[in-house]
Amino acid sequence: MKLSWRVLLLWTLPALIIGFFLWQGTFNTANAFGNNTASTRMTYGRFLAYLDAHRVQSVDLYEGGRTAIVQATDPQLSDRSQLLRVDLPLQAPELIARLRNEGIPFASHPIQNNGAIWGLLGNLIFPILLIGSLFFLFRRSNNMPGGPGQAMNFGKSRARFQMEAKTGIMFDDVAGVDEAKEELQEVVTFLKQPERFTAVGAKIPKGVLLVGPPGTGKTLLAKAIAGEAGVPFFSISGSEFVEMFVGVGASRVRDLFKKAKENAPCLIFIDEIDAVGRQRGAGIGGGNDEREQTLNQLLTEMDGFEGNTGIIIIAATNRPDVLDSALLRPGRFDRQAIVDAPDIKGRLKILEVHARNKKIDPAVSLETIARRTPGFSGADLANLLNEAAILTARRRKELVTMLEINDAVDRVIAGMEGTPLVDSKSKRLIAYHEIGHAIVGTLVKEHDPVQKVTLIPRGQAQGLTWFTPNEEQGLTTRSQLMARIAGAMGGRAAEEEVFGHAEVTTGAGGDLQQVTGMARQMVTRFGMSDLGPLSLEDQSGEVFLGSNLMTRSEYSEEIATKIDQQVRAIAEQGHEMARNIIRQHRMVIDRLVDLLIEKETIDGEEFRQIVAEYAEIPEKEQFVPQL
Repeated sequence: MKLSWRVLLLWTLPALIIGFFLWQGTFNTANAFGNNTASTRMTYGRFLAYLDAHRVQSVDLYEGGRTAIVQATDPQLSDRSQLLRVDLPLQAPELIARLRNEGIPFASHPIQNNGAIWGLLGNLIFPILLIGSLFFLFRRSNNMPGGPGQAMNFGKSRARFQMEAKTGIMFDDVAGVDEAKEELQEVVTFLKQPERFTAVGAKIPKGVLLVGPPGTGKTLLAKAIAGEAGVPFFSISGSEFVEMFVGVGASRVRDLFKKAKENAPCLIFIDEIDAVGRQRGAGIGGGNDEREQTLNQLLTEMDGFEGNTGIIIIAATNRPDVLDSALLRPGRFDRQAIVDAPDIKGRLKILEVHARNKKIDPAVSLETIARRTPGFSGADLANLLNEAAILTARRRKELVTMLEINDAVDRVIAGMEGTPLVDSKSKRLIAYHEIGHAIVGTLVKEHDPVQKVTLIPRGQAQGLTWFTPNEEQGLTTRSQLMARIAGAMGGRAAEEEVFGHAEVTTGAGGDLQQVTGMARQMVTRFGMSDLGPLSLEDQSGEVFLGSNLMTRSEYSEEIATKIDQQVRAIAEQGHEMARNIIRQHRMVIDRLVDLLIEKETIDGEEFRQIVAEYAEIPEKEQFVPQL
């Protein structure tokens, strides 16, 4: 850690001052004997011998008669005079009488208190400097975020406040969520021109809850509101309210709304409100007292006895199912704006926004990218173009081409590209497995069309078969679910028909899990089995206790046995459908496997052209929206 010169000076200066005082005290004690300080010591017995020999010329007594400075002649120095220091015993009353009798001049010097004064000052200066140092550090830490001085502000709100939020984001920079933008634009208009609404008796909404999956643009919308509104703006995360000490979160809520009232009309944005707004009293042994007190205070501040005028709260969450019902009622959050994954038109607009600051080849079609990325959120699309730009820089190109974008799509969906497989039995087995998926998906009418088949490993998968789902389809039929089950079973069916039952591999593990899950939902949730139109399992799991910790059975053991039988029957029906297709089209499968091993990747259009030479491909009901 780098220390500043002020900190070094703060700690070295007291040490220097204290050292000076100690040295000064020692110096004054040493000078207490005057300027005639003796340089040589002499014993008391030798001093008496000098008295007997009449060599003592004068005596000066110091320290109350305990020390004497004697001027005497030394025969070894040719009787030259010198100063000698003698430590006298405590009981020597005869010495004074003897000096008088022999006529030796002597003087007694009083004790000086200079050393005590300097010692007292030295003892006082260290506490004073220590207290001053602590005061300086305390004031310094008050100006540092998270410093020890923040203990005095423990219950204060940590919301970031901006009188005019300059986020650099406007509504034009947010695309793909037109419905949510319209809801929030009304809020901004209400803040800027309230008379348009109050003239017809409308009241400003107290809160807007942004609900949607991660990455769909909830926080980006809040930044756009801050940029458009031009009013004071508070932003805070839900987790910043809650501390381990009971009452701190409620105090921060009170402080936040107190500041907001002083700056009304204003906006408060609470990100990830589910951290503080979860249902009260849930969980084993009751809820967290601190979190519940914080939530209670938040409920009171939003719509309590006093009420808040001119304060609009915007909150964001991707877990609306765990929020407390009192938080969602009108009067607190009057509106819930759904910020869902964009459709193809929304994705095209999002790509246009994120492509502004990137050098993209004019030949690149953003519409093609939008069609290939169903289910992508705004964050996914931004990451996609960023990954394509990184690949372009790595390959030392000046413009982002369609090749980099296709590679980026594969990387975002399936992971990094691995080392290509060497020609071996394992590679051929994987090729049959992937061709099995693709051929079943192509020849079953209700299945989504094939987009690409590849043997290039990505992530944990040794090979991949891509399908283009129909995103405009809101409902799914039983025949479509059976087609998906058959397509998922195509890999295992190809292994069994080509290599035999003894050579099946673990590659179908993920496919079997997917098949079992779909078949069980068909039986227990959608009523698509012989058990009839019954919903036997709750769609929403317990979010606080875990999905399997305290689940309560909704049916008897007899029904559970029938459910297992129906799930197995549906899976076997899809398996048999896939085996029949593999068995009937073995010739084209062998040709496609050889081509896949040679090229390692087959495009969906090329795949369908080859299959059309051997079999009639049913016409897919693929909806193509107008852009």
